[in-house]
Amino acid sequence: MEQRFTFDGVAALYGEARPTYPELIFDNIAAFAGLGGRDTILEIGCGTGQATQGFALRGFSVLALEPGKELIGIARKNLSEFPNIRFAETTFEAWPGKPETFKLVMAAQSFHWVAPDVRFAKTAEQLAPGGTLAVFGNVPMPPSSPLAAEFARLYSQYAPSLSSPPVEAWYLPDGAFAELLGESEYFEPATHRCYPWSQMHSADSYTDLLRTLSSHRLLADEQRETLLAAIAEVIVMHGGEFELRYETHLYMAKRRREK
Repeated sequence: MEQRFTFDGVAALYGEARPTYPELIFDNIAAFAGLGGRDTILEIGCGTGQATQGFALRGFSVLALEPGKELIGIARKNLSEFPNIRFAETTFEAWPGKPETFKLVMAAQSFHWVAPDVRFAKTAEQLAPGGTLAVFGNVPMPPSSPLAAEFARLYSQYAPSLSSPPVEAWYLPDGAFAELLGESEYFEPATHRCYPWSQMHSADSYTDLLRTLSSHRLLADEQRETLLAAIAEVIVMHGGEFELRYETHLYMAKRRREK
């Protein structure tokens, strides 16, 4: 199974445990893209609809793509009151496309899963002239001491394969995405914005979050549960809850004009 398809097995937990996005992001994207009431947004990988809802609440129309049957089922239910939100159960790669249709193509925490050979080329094809690509992702920051050192010790002991930077680091300004977008022949230089925020976690809520991460999903069940039990024990030993800081990184770029 491809790593990106592991989320569907924990779809309900994904919808409950995964953080949403700062509200300001949706206003900033709409302003940058110049969205109007008749414009339709294409979303790549909607999951359970956390980001979709941000645009739905602002009255925009969205065509949301999602390959996970369980995930898209939850998204349909969560957004059933919005008639302007449509769904297609498919990957972006397999979707036939609607060239030059959309004023905005957006991807929240999903663009790193798109195949590199179609990532920018196919996205640009879907955009109307002057259209915008908006990509954003939540990047968790290391927790404060002493939890950072304790967590590092536990990963080294129980899951050394996960000791490297998390996949979310792809969205950092010095990460792979910013460089790839900057090198793309399909888009103008990007505008980048960073939104710092935080969320309190208990031992249960944090280990539930970890259970939805693809990296942890790929561990053997016994290995994963042993790791998560040790993490929960450390959190309880240090007061039972902690503040997890995030940075949400947003990149917006206009489709390059034809020469």
